Amino acid sequence: MSASKDFDIAVIGAGINGAGIARDAALRGLRVIVFDQNDFCSGTSAAPSRLIHGGLRYLEYGEIPLVYESLHERRYLRQIAAHLVRPLRISIPIYASAKRGPLLIRLGMMAYDVLSMSKRMPGHDMLSREQMHEEEPGLNMEGLRAGARYFDAQVTFSERLVLENLLAARSAGASIRTHNRVTGISVLNGRVDTVAFTDRITGEEGSVTASVVVNAAGPWVDKVLGVASDRTKQLVGGTKGSHIIVGRFDGAPKDACYVEAQTDGRPFFIIPWNEMLLIGTTDIRYTESLEKIRASRAEIDYLLNETNRVFPAAGLEIGDIHYAYAGVRPLPYRKKGPESAITRKHIIKKNRDIAKGLLSIIGGKLTTFRHLAEQTVDKAGKILRRRLPPCRTHDTPLPGGWGLDEARDALVSAGALSARGIERIISIYGGRALELHELCVGESALCQCIDDQRTMLAGEVVFAIRQEMARTLTDIVYRRLMLGLDADQGRAHYEVIANIAANEFDWSAQQMAEELQALRSYSDSFRVAFRP
Repeated sequence: MSASKDFDIAVIGAGINGAGIARDAALRGLRVIVFDQNDFCSGTSAAPSRLIHGGLRYLEYGEIPLVYESLHERRYLRQIAAHLVRPLRISIPIYASAKRGPLLIRLGMMAYDVLSMSKRMPGHDMLSREQMHEEEPGLNMEGLRAGARYFDAQVTFSERLVLENLLAARSAGASIRTHNRVTGISVLNGRVDTVAFTDRITGEEGSVTASVVVNAAGPWVDKVLGVASDRTKQLVGGTKGSHIIVGRFDGAPKDACYVEAQTDGRPFFIIPWNEMLLIGTTDIRYTESLEKIRASRAEIDYLLNETNRVFPAAGLEIGDIHYAYAGVRPLPYRKKGPESAITRKHIIKKNRDIAKGLLSIIGGKLTTFRHLAEQTVDKAGKILRRRLPPCRTHDTPLPGGWGLDEARDALVSAGALSARGIERIISIYGGRALELHELCVGESALCQCIDDQRTMLAGEVVFAIRQEMARTLTDIVYRRLMLGLDADQGRAHYEVIANIAANEFDWSAQQMAEELQALRSYSDSFRVAFRP
C-alpha cells in the first residue's frame, strides 16, 4: 500500500451513512475526506419519517436480525445524542378491515419486546376498543376492534444528526467538502487511486489520492460508479417515500399513530412533529430524475384520504398541507416483487469488478447508520492492511451530547431568549449551544433575537457559517437553523438572515439577491397547493 496517498479513505456522499463512516474512520485514526455534490443531508437523509425505530413491520418479512440490530442501535443513539433522539409513544388502531388482526399485532409486540430486552423504554400494551377510543377520541370508531401501544424514538431533525457526525469527524481530523461533485475516480494497477472533484460554488477543480473510496451516495450510487467505469450492472433500485406536513386538526392524535392503509394494506404513520403533524410514507418504485424528487399528487391524495378515513374530523384538503417532501430509498435493485418486501438491510459491496479498494453502500436505515459505519470501517481497515483501534462510536457522545445543563444555564443567564427559544436552541445544538452563547457574548450584535417570539439569535447565522460549514443561504435556513421545516418555511425571516449572511460572506447586493431567489425557489418546490 502506497504511503504517498493524501487520504486513507475518501467518502462520497454526506448523508447519514457517509457522515457516520467519516466519524468512525476519523476517530480510529484514519485520514478521511468527505465529498457531497450538494450540502450534507440534502438527499435521502433529509426525507425520512424521522423515526429511530426497530422496524416493527420487518418482522412479518422474517428480518429478525434487522429488527434486533435496529432496536439496539436505537439504545445507542439515545445515549450519544439524547438532545436529538427522544422517546416516542406510538398507538396502533386495529380495524376489522385490516390484514393484521389483534393476535398478529400482539405477537409482533411480544417479539419486539423480546428483541429489545436491554432497552430503557416501557413494554407494549394491548388496548380494548373502548380503551383505544379513550386514548385517541378522534379515531374513527367504525370497525375499530382493538389497539396496541408501544415506544420507539424520534429524531426531530435528522439534518442535525448528520451534521453532528460530520462535526465529530472534522474534530478528529477529517476534511469535509460540501457542494463538491466527484467527477472522476481513477484506477492505478487495479486499485483506486485518484478522486477528481469540482466545487459547484467556486468552479474550482481539484483531485486527491486515496487508498479506499467509499461510495455512500445513496440513490446516486450507480451514477458515482459510472465516473469510475463504463459498468452496466445496476446495484440500486430505489423506491420513493413521500410525506406531507399539516397543522394539528380536530381530533388529531396526541401520540403517534401507526395505521394500516385501507388502499393497499401498507402501514403509514401520523406523527406529532415540530409542532405539526408528519404523515407518511409511501413506497413506490422510482426510475425518474434524482435531481428534483418531489411528492406526486397521487401520493399526496393517498395520504390525505387515508388520514381522513382514520380521523374523520380532520377533513384535510390539499390547501391544508404546509409542504411535502420525498426521498428515494437506495435499496438493492430488484426487478420483481412488492416494494415493501425489498430488504432494508444494508449491503457493503466490494466493487472488485472496477477496482480494489472501492466499496459501495446499498440500502440501510437511518436507525442503523452507526453500525453500518462500524462494519464499513472494519472492511476498510482490512483493505488498508492496518489493525485499527476498536470502534467507539456506540458510547462516545456526539458533539452536542455533552453539557446540556451548562448550556441551558448559560442561555437563561443571558436573558435574550424566551423559554421557548431556549428549548429550541437546546433541541438543535445540544451542549454546543454553549459555544453559540460564547460567540454571541463576544460580539454583542449577535445577541439580538431576529424574531418577535425571541426564539432565534442573530448569532446562529454566523455560527452556521463559521462553525457548521454553511456555504449558501439555503444551507443556513434548512440544515442549520432548521427554519425551513417550520409551517411557513421561515419565510418571514429570509431577508434578515440574508443580510447577516451577506455581511459574513462579504456578498455583493447581486449575490445576496441571487441567494434569496435560490432559497425562495427551493422553498416553493415543496409547496403543493397548486401542484398538478
